[in-house]
Amino acid sequence: MKKQNILAALKKNTMLIVLVLVYIFFMITTQGSIFKPMNFNALITQNAYVYILAVGMLMCMLTGGNIDLSCGSVVCVLGALGGLFMVTWGWNTGISILAMLLIGIAYGCGLGFLIAYVHIPPWIATLAGYLAFRGLGTSILSSNSSTGSIAPFPETFLNLFSGKLFKTKMNVLNVPCLAAGIIAAVLIVAAVFWNRISRTRKGYEVESLAASILKALLGAAAVMLVMWKLAYAGGIPTVLVWVVGVVLIYSFITSKTTVGRHFYVVGGNMEAARLSGVNTKRIMFLAYLNMAFLTVISTWTVMARFQAANSTAGTNYEMDAISACVVGGVSASGGAGTVLGMVIGATLIGVINLGMSLMNIDANYQKVVKGVVLLGAVAFDILSNKRKR
Repeated sequence: MKKQNILAALKKNTMLIVLVLVYIFFMITTQGSIFKPMNFNALITQNAYVYILAVGMLMCMLTGGNIDLSCGSVVCVLGALGGLFMVTWGWNTGISILAMLLIGIAYGCGLGFLIAYVHIPPWIATLAGYLAFRGLGTSILSSNSSTGSIAPFPETFLNLFSGKLFKTKMNVLNVPCLAAGIIAAVLIVAAVFWNRISRTRKGYEVESLAASILKALLGAAAVMLVMWKLAYAGGIPTVLVWVVGVVLIYSFITSKTTVGRHFYVVGGNMEAARLSGVNTKRIMFLAYLNMAFLTVISTWTVMARFQAANSTAGTNYEMDAISACVVGGVSASGGAGTVLGMVIGATLIGVINLGMSLMNIDANYQKVVKGVVLLGAVAFDILSNKRKR
């Protein structure tokens, strides 16, 4: 029985194990360079948009393997509009952010309506956005700037999305950052055991005490490692706060709320969900409205990272988000997947990108590797489902 439990645990955490092995591989091949504080910081700042977009893509995929091909192009056009608002027209940062948010929500409502109530297939509706918004964004930028980009953005905007909390010099221990890590580690341990106690009281099945202790210790250790490295990298990137906020909120929504569980039910069997009283049209509408909302947040982080609005922003972002979800165990047919799994998938892809860049591997070969990883993840998902049947 113990052997079966161990095999089940290994199967459940396959991608986490792969992530650790891949990281160790790059530790060896880069002679420890990937373990430097500045590369921990780079892993977070360069992949923040993936985490945020992938959360939205997760919600879409849960409804039946549906995707949003337009999110990368929406990042481009919203970035162009943000450049117009803040730089060309000189609008206040707060008003500009609000205007971008309202435009994004309006787009999400329109897209959600077309998919949920007009019944246009999601890939057709979002493919139209993929083409139209890329062209619109490029047109806006080229007509308002001779260089095809708009900059510089106000410091208030940059500090909000690409600044640092408790900022200090590089390679100097940042005590507040380390203290924040200790607090986060304690909260993780408390959350694991509170969840165990809650499930026990309700009569639900719980994992063994040893497994709970191991999970709590590994989670706390991972957080402490990241915060320790960031403590020597000049502080906590503000974009990390945005990513953690999005991940925690949507983890709660998908696991603890009725509407969150409805996404899984719709993806498992839409007709059965409808007959059970679930408003399937509303769920589809919310999935794409939510995707647009998170695309706006992702746009802000991208604009701040590049410190400019340019026509290349958002290129292939939709593919990165889909890859993070699939590699993280989100079913390509819908109805299965978690936010935590998506985070592991996004981190794995980020580590592969960073590691290959440090090894000076050609960008084209990097795409080959990511394609193989994506194919392997899908094959693993299909084979696992066959064995369950």
